[in-house]
Amino acid sequence: MKNVRRQFRLPCLGSYRRCLALAVAGLLLAFRGAAQVATPLPQPQAAQERPGATTLTELRHRIGTLISDRKFASAQWGVKIVESESGTVVFEHNAGQLFSPASNSKLYTVALGLDRLGVDYRIRTSLYASARPNPDGVLEGDLIVYGRGDPTINGRLNGGDLLRAMRPLVSALTNAGVRQVNGNLIGDTSFIRGPEFGSGWSWDDQFYYYGAEISALTVNDNLVSCTVLPGAAEGAPCEVAFDPPTRLTTVHNRSRTVARDGARSIRLIRLPSRNELYITGELPREGIPFRAEVTVHDPAALFLELFASALAAQGVSLAGTNRVVSWLDEDRRAVGSLVELGYVESLPLRDIAREIQKPSQNLYTDLLLAHVGERSRTEETPPDLTSEELGIRELTRFLGAAGVPPGHVLFEEGSGLSRNNLTTPAATIALLRHMNEHKAADAYLQSLPVAGVDGTLRNRMNGTAAAGKVRAKTGTLRWANSLSGYVTTASGEKLLFALMLNRFHGAGGSRSARAELDAIAIELAAFSGRVR
Repeated sequence: MKNVRRQFRLPCLGSYRRCLALAVAGLLLAFRGAAQVATPLPQPQAAQERPGATTLTELRHRIGTLISDRKFASAQWGVKIVESESGTVVFEHNAGQLFSPASNSKLYTVALGLDRLGVDYRIRTSLYASARPNPDGVLEGDLIVYGRGDPTINGRLNGGDLLRAMRPLVSALTNAGVRQVNGNLIGDTSFIRGPEFGSGWSWDDQFYYYGAEISALTVNDNLVSCTVLPGAAEGAPCEVAFDPPTRLTTVHNRSRTVARDGARSIRLIRLPSRNELYITGELPREGIPFRAEVTVHDPAALFLELFASALAAQGVSLAGTNRVVSWLDEDRRAVGSLVELGYVESLPLRDIAREIQKPSQNLYTDLLLAHVGERSRTEETPPDLTSEELGIRELTRFLGAAGVPPGHVLFEEGSGLSRNNLTTPAATIALLRHMNEHKAADAYLQSLPVAGVDGTLRNRMNGTAAAGKVRAKTGTLRWANSLSGYVTTASGEKLLFALMLNRFHGAGGSRSARAELDAIAIELAAFSGRVR
């Protein structure tokens, strides 16, 4: 998922006021960045207008000329391109050097998940209790919702209807005969062990849509949409609404409605690791509402709130309160001693892979890594190892079997939001070649964005030879850009490519890093010669 870093890089070492100021600045830029994602990028005109290379020598010369331009003097290029079947090298440059891959990391995590779990694997969310309900439908004691990291319980995949997404879980309970719960509603997130953020994430990632907390009970991408509307009269506070509606967030509304010709200056500030939202600024009367996605702290609590509402809508009463327990709580009940009343399952992994790679979804990726890690846990596994650490251990084993040399992939989390993830273009090519022959090859390929068609490539390479011919994963951090995947050339050959551009400033009106990467992909798609 896109992560355009802010211009400032100050550590939060000063006063609380300074920390809050940084959070405000970061949050505001995040909302502006989110609005810019769909803006079409300038296309590399030279690569579009001239005919494609007709010989391999010419193609190599064109790529070499592009990456050796003096504007890249302080940047780092890593490139490897091969023919898919033979592995014949088309071009390589710094292919064995380590680069920050950004969201190209998802290529690795998705491949691991498909290999270890299979394309038809589904993630289960269970309902547990100490005993079954009595003949009158009364459940004595607590109802426990036990999550395992299903990311697909959200409105986006259910026609925008979040209650519809919850109904299968409600039906699982009512099908077990439950009409009344006399105990508490417990959300058990202990399946995933570790912090709520990935290793190497920046402290301020938690304020952005792409830095939503990792939780075994995930709902609505662990986000709520906040809408700020003008008040009834000039000088009145603005009105605030959440979708889905929630009482979880405390709102401090300091916004104001101004005259019709006034400036629009709404700002949202969520306090770190707290569900407290400050709303400031002004909105003109009859002006356009302000909307922004807000991350939720402790998303399992939101899950329980929405599930309780869905139960009430179906006539199931709850006598107790909602409570979340984690892997750190000693009073949580071991599920092996409980009765499973029912369960729901996620979309199959082939669909989750698509939902990860096309939009570049960080949360889903790190949930998948954690799930694979926990599936590998045994009685001999040290209990202090986190789910993430176990997932990385499985990734290392998988890459070894795929022929990736040791030391070529140094990851600490799965999505690429970590600034510490490193890999080489050669390792990415080895992974792509391995997955090209894998039993999950089709699901893997279909999960990737298509140039000019969908996902993060929807507005890239439109109207060029690459449109519809390139399937590739993007990657964007502040100083790291990447594009890796598959391309069909004009002569019908299939090439695999890994392109990484780090520390490119792009000053002086030059093309963006993404446009530079796209220029190479376009050259490959337009190539009318033969590699072999």
